[in-house]
Amino acid sequence: MTSATSDLPTLSLDPFAEEFLADPFAHHGALRDAGSVVWLGKYGVYAMARFDEVQAALRDHETFCSSRGVGLADFSKEEPFRAPSLLLETDPPLHSQTRKLMGRIVSLKALKELRPQWQEKAQELVSSLVQKRRFDAATDLAEVFPMMVFPDTIGLMDEGREKLIEYATIVFNGFGPRNRVFEQSLIGKEDAIAWVEEACKRENLKPGGWGMAVYDAVDEAGMPSDYAPRLVRSFLTAGVDTTVNGIGHLMLALGKYPQEFAKLRADPKLATRAFEESLRWDSTVQTFFRTTSCDVEVDGTTIPEGSKVLLFLASANRDPRKWDDPDEFQIERPAGGHVGFGFGIHQCLGQMVARLEGELIAAEFARQARSIELAGEPVRRLNNTLWAISSLPVKVVGK
Repeated sequence: MTSATSDLPTLSLDPFAEEFLADPFAHHGALRDAGSVVWLGKYGVYAMARFDEVQAALRDHETFCSSRGVGLADFSKEEPFRAPSLLLETDPPLHSQTRKLMGRIVSLKALKELRPQWQEKAQELVSSLVQKRRFDAATDLAEVFPMMVFPDTIGLMDEGREKLIEYATIVFNGFGPRNRVFEQSLIGKEDAIAWVEEACKRENLKPGGWGMAVYDAVDEAGMPSDYAPRLVRSFLTAGVDTTVNGIGHLMLALGKYPQEFAKLRADPKLATRAFEESLRWDSTVQTFFRTTSCDVEVDGTTIPEGSKVLLFLASANRDPRKWDDPDEFQIERPAGGHVGFGFGIHQCLGQMVARLEGELIAAEFARQARSIELAGEPVRRLNNTLWAISSLPVKVVGK
């Protein structure tokens, strides 16, 4: 059994370097092949990039805890740059309480009621884009559709909603080091942070939305009053930027693999599978950290208590030990079980929202378009945690 880091496979790569962030998949093979557990000397952290080990760590929330931060910072040793998330950055029993509360609001029943309205908006948006023939699938679609449906669902104030994407970018950058990517994401974004703080206050939320429902539920449960705005903030972090890029990657996949889009056209019911496979193939959330709460053995290596462990979710989703032809987008692949939304009790709160939005968009293009072609290379927006697209020119031919 190995315990000394000197005996571990050690990699000099920097997963937060700009060249890595610009093309992470080019480096994942080296991470997986080096071993089940590797040592990243630049940051003094352990890392796991294979599917089995990543999934097991996400499942074992008692050993690989989240309450000490899911970023590089260890909350037991340093002050978080914002109040920790009551969902993403807590452990049971507190996490169990807040997750149960939020689960009653973001329910299958609630989404079923919203589906007709969202479907109508998806139909209208896709129709207008198909008529244009050429558009940017990032700025004209992926950034537009979530903003058409999600802020109203939460009950956010109308003015300033465009700041949501800016805010989420800052938060996800904050899970990495204070590098140039993080510092640049802060420039000129003070208004976005201030707007979100105001938008989460009770007096600024519209009646009937999920935001006000959170306040009512916190009151009913007798929880501290400051929990409510922090839980509403969780909606704004988890429900926008990840979905925006998820839809962007869906369109990239359909444009890059015309034979797969043909299958979707032939059977629009494959829309759910198409979005799920795009999440596996081009995972929006690339990494998250955990901290060990005790010494733990992983495949013969002992990771000491208090160690930061970087989990490469996107690498796990393309691990050839788990998936056949993992680098290929295959719409009929049973992609369930991927870790694109995390796994275990801390998996993404907004995943049902993202899945519904992605399914609706995929189904509408299947019904309204004869072909989707890439009209240029995707332009990436560097982020310490997210695999993000800032521009994706496409050409669409209608039926």
